[in-house]
Amino acid sequence: MPRVKIELPDVFLYETEIKVRISDINYGGHLGNDSVLSMIHESRYRFFNSLGYKDELSIDGCGTIQADVAIAYKGEAFHGDLIKVEIAVAEISKKSFELVYRLSCGTKEIARAKTGIAMFDYKENKVVNIPASFLSKIQA
Repeated sequence: MPRVKIELPDVFLYETEIKVRISDINYGGHLGNDSVLSMIHESRYRFFNSLGYKDELSIDGCGTIQADVAIAYKGEAFHGDLIKVEIAVAEISKKSFELVYRLSCGTKEIARAKTGIAMFDYKENKVVNIPASFLSKIQA
């Protein structure tokens, strides 16, 4: 299987910091792969909050649904480390977009990730167009 390669954009729209908890540590003594996924989820939630939305289900009458994810692990992080998570928007289409994440601790890159996010109407149970007002907030 070929390695996952995630290209980083030139501009990140948002950044936040998350401290590595003891529950984030795996049997190898470092940040677990499942916790990286949880960190990008928390960061995405904070990103949407920074845009004025309560959560991922309250975006101008729509919700979001994660269609896919890719993570490339680059280095280790340990209990107590402060992880900076940066988020950029890429590959915008009519109904979906990608978020690209860079996780780092100081000058050390920990991981890169990418999530495919589709706009979703949970009442109608279907993918819908990205609302224009939301689109204007995520376009760099």
